[in-house]
Amino acid sequence: MRSIGSGPLLDGDRVQLTDEKGKMYSFYLQSGGQWHSHKGWINHNDIIGLPEGSTIRSNSGTAYQVMRPLLNDYVLSMPRGATIIYPKDAAVIVGFADIFPGAKVLEAGAGSGGLSISLLRAIGSGELVSYEERADFFENARSNVRNYFGEAPQKWRLVNARVQDGSFNEDFDRVIFDMLAPWDALDAAYSALKPGGVLCCYVATTTQLSKVAEAIKNSMRFSEPESFETLLRNWHHEGLAVRPMHSMNAHTGFLLFTRKLPKDVQPIRRKRRPSKGNLETASTEVDSAEAGTES
Repeated sequence: MRSIGSGPLLDGDRVQLTDEKGKMYSFYLQSGGQWHSHKGWINHNDIIGLPEGSTIRSNSGTAYQVMRPLLNDYVLSMPRGATIIYPKDAAVIVGFADIFPGAKVLEAGAGSGGLSISLLRAIGSGELVSYEERADFFENARSNVRNYFGEAPQKWRLVNARVQDGSFNEDFDRVIFDMLAPWDALDAAYSALKPGGVLCCYVATTTQLSKVAEAIKNSMRFSEPESFETLLRNWHHEGLAVRPMHSMNAHTGFLLFTRKLPKDVQPIRRKRRPSKGNLETASTEVDSAEAGTES
């Protein structure tokens, strides 16, 4: 079974049928198999050999467009154990963490394997090492990655353990943490990263964001952390009726990025101007201090 590919649709490929209302149905092709819905059935053999984008009809006459699913379609439909990193965030991680072909990447918190797939596609001939502590998540991630690529990629090593228990020697270009308490694994990130390497932390709440940001600053071993979230809003367009959709894919998580500094190098922290209220408070304190000196 596989979900990635091009050319004619083959036995074992995952396909996606889309009807006139935009509803999608996904399954793996198997010679001699049948797909059933409340709108009829379709023989798998009628799909095998077709080019992507072909129209196929059920026995009741319902028309479907048949394609291989895109990466985001696969990730959103695959079996989950842990909450996935949504495709919009995975795409930003690949871009903002600068995951390049040939990179050696350490991932902690493989979860359901969604981000692992994006990282494996981005590193080309590189290497991905994924840590997952929970045995059920470990098996789910391994299954989802195998079903996407057709087999477990040789450049991927999945480890059923805590990343804090790993042994590292500054040979990773990038470290990605998707875990409840990434501040507990900063020592592992520092040991794993080359100087200048990027650490990315994905967290769900403001409390987690604050705690990991302060831990990074207090460690004095990483550059000034930057953080943000990504919001995705779809648009409706029918002729001249163009407007944003009423619902949107808003907050899913916070992304924090920082870079490892060489040993014995102090980080340059940002100097931020105080707010107007703080300026007034500072001015009052100075005036009081001067008055005390004069007396």
